[in-house]
Amino acid sequence: MATNLSARAKVNLCLHVTGQRPDGYHLLDSIVVFADLGDRLTFAPAETLSLEIGGRFGEGLSAGPDNLILRAAKLFPMNGATIHLQKNLPVASGIGGGSADAAASLHGLSRLWQLPMPPLAKQLSLGADVPVCVAGKTLRMSGIGEVLTPLDFLPDLPAVLINPGSGVSTPQVFKRMQNRNNPPIANLPETPMNVVAVIDWLARQRNDLQTSAMSLEPEIAEVLDALSGAGAALARMSGSGATCFGLFECHKNAKQAARLLQQTCPDWWVQPTTLCGSNHAGHHEIGHIGQ
Repeated sequence: MATNLSARAKVNLCLHVTGQRPDGYHLLDSIVVFADLGDRLTFAPAETLSLEIGGRFGEGLSAGPDNLILRAAKLFPMNGATIHLQKNLPVASGIGGGSADAAASLHGLSRLWQLPMPPLAKQLSLGADVPVCVAGKTLRMSGIGEVLTPLDFLPDLPAVLINPGSGVSTPQVFKRMQNRNNPPIANLPETPMNVVAVIDWLARQRNDLQTSAMSLEPEIAEVLDALSGAGAALARMSGSGATCFGLFECHKNAKQAARLLQQTCPDWWVQPTTLCGSNHAGHHEIGHIGQ
């Protein structure tokens, strides 16, 4: 019997860096949503633990013990499984690909081995984004990634994701920050809003990593300009980059923009998507279990 899971792309609609602890960890305040696209993982019983990697962005990825999927597996008592990753998301791209894969590994192996999920502290040992990816739904993420608060105001958001084909180093992005003590998210809505109102509110928030990421990878600025030029009502970088998102008022406009950008910028990864709103509970779009 095999278990199939989707490790959906994580998007930071805003990301405020509000401080830094003495141990070096940064304090964050972020609205996190998940797209309706992602990597795919398959888990099957086996005598030993192994990982196979394929897919568009799988080439060059290590399937060794440093891979987050295998590191997640080792948070459980040792068991055997064959894990296959279809890597559909760009690597080191600010949309939580590795963290989402680790979270899917935790869910898939918990089901396969019929074991409880590892506690929050162990999830955090894999990275700040892993707990929110384990939850897999719209949340406000704060602290160092361990404080997760449900949100009720976000609708489904028509969007286009673009990665220019280059990754950026998260440690280097943080290192280049000029100010690590910025204001948190302001005036958080408490009641459901429509797409236009959400875009207007988000435009008053920030991604505090965007400027330093652009200094490392100037093509991020080109992506943001291209999204705005294609009609995005809001264009912003996700996470530490280099993937950016554009929000649109309707799905028709998002799909038209994606087609245009795919034609004019064929070397970029361009995907129309829906960023799933607060009414989408559950995690990882659990697929089927079968032979």
